[in-house]
Amino acid sequence: MQLAILLYDRFTTLDAVGPYETLSRLPGAEAVFVGERTGPYRNDLGSLGLAADATLDEVTAPDILVVPGGPGQLAHMTDGPLHEWIRAVDAHTTWTTSVCTGSLILAAAGLLTGRRATSHWLALDQLPALGAEPTGERVVFDGKYVTAAGVSSGIDMGLTLAGRIAGDTVAQTIQLGIEYDPQPPYDAGSPEKAPAEVTAALREQSRSVLTGQE
Repeated sequence: MQLAILLYDRFTTLDAVGPYETLSRLPGAEAVFVGERTGPYRNDLGSLGLAADATLDEVTAPDILVVPGGPGQLAHMTDGPLHEWIRAVDAHTTWTTSVCTGSLILAAAGLLTGRRATSHWLALDQLPALGAEPTGERVVFDGKYVTAAGVSSGIDMGLTLAGRIAGDTVAQTIQLGIEYDPQPPYDAGSPEKAPAEVTAALREQSRSVLTGQE
């Protein structure tokens, strides 16, 4: 079972690594990081790189596709080789997934038209223009398409999908193995829970990064 995780410059690290840490632990899973070129891709902070070991034309029929989000997503919203590859491999995938604003890439490629989907809360309002029906849920299944909300939700998506593929016991074993037992010091992980001033500050800081608006 091949797990293909797409990389591009200025991706958000946990968007790719969260699903990798969960789904790559499935029995028989073979994970490959793939990009338009091989070699390192820098994350959104520019301080960390992940290496793609395969090019797009070398990965043609993965069982699971993961498209991470990040500010670099903005460079991949128009049709071209990346969208063509996503559509081509989607014809063969059992599951096509995204984390955060990766869902905007899937939607721009035409894969989420008429489907329920989620994204980072700051980007949800962009989904309707791309043909998708936005929902604020953390993990959304619509057929074989699985979208996760912002960043950390990629871990939840991976575990939920692992349960669908291999059963609850395997998924729970993976969860225990990575000791995923969230106990955050603050209850500010969603705009509904965070203090109003925190939400406003983050919205202002992230406006150009996540939405492309100046």
